[in-house]
Amino acid sequence: MNELVDIPKALRQSGLKATLPRLRILQLFHERETKHLSAEEIYRFLIDEKIDIGLATIYRVLMQFAETDIVIRRHFESGAAVFELNEGSHHDHLICTACSKVDEFVDSGIERRQEEIAKERGFALHEHSLSLYGVCGDCKSTKTATSRKSKSRDVMRTS
Repeated sequence: MNELVDIPKALRQSGLKATLPRLRILQLFHERETKHLSAEEIYRFLIDEKIDIGLATIYRVLMQFAETDIVIRRHFESGAAVFELNEGSHHDHLICTACSKVDEFVDSGIERRQEEIAKERGFALHEHSLSLYGVCGDCKSTKTATSRKSKSRDVMRTS
C-alpha cells in the first residue's frame, strides 16, 4: 500500500457496509502496482487467494464503488471496462494496444490547451478524459527484436 488508508472507514463514509468482499476488493486497489483493474483480474487475484467469490459479486461491488465515487469506471477501446481508485486528481492515459498496459500522466500544457479550445468554442467544460493509444516501450522493443530475428532468418534462407 502506498499510504495507510482506513478502508472500513472509507466504505462507511460512502454509505456502504464493510463486508468481506468489499473490504478485500478495495484492498486490492491499494495493494496492486497496477492502478487499473478489470473485474476479471480481481476475480483471478481472489481465486488465487482461495477466496470464494463469484464474478457477479465482484461486478456488483465495483458498480457500487463507482456509484459512490470510490472508483472510476473507464472504457478504453482495448477491451473490457477497467476500474481505478478515485484519488480526486485528474490525469490522462496512455494505453498499449498490444498488451493493454495503462500508464497515467499529467501534462499542464495539454490541460491548458484543452481549456483554451473549449473557451474558444464557447463550450462550458465540466469534465474530460484523454486516452492515447499506441504501443508501449516494452512491446515495441519486443516487436523490434522479433522483427530482427525473422529478418535474419530470411537473409539466411536466401543465402
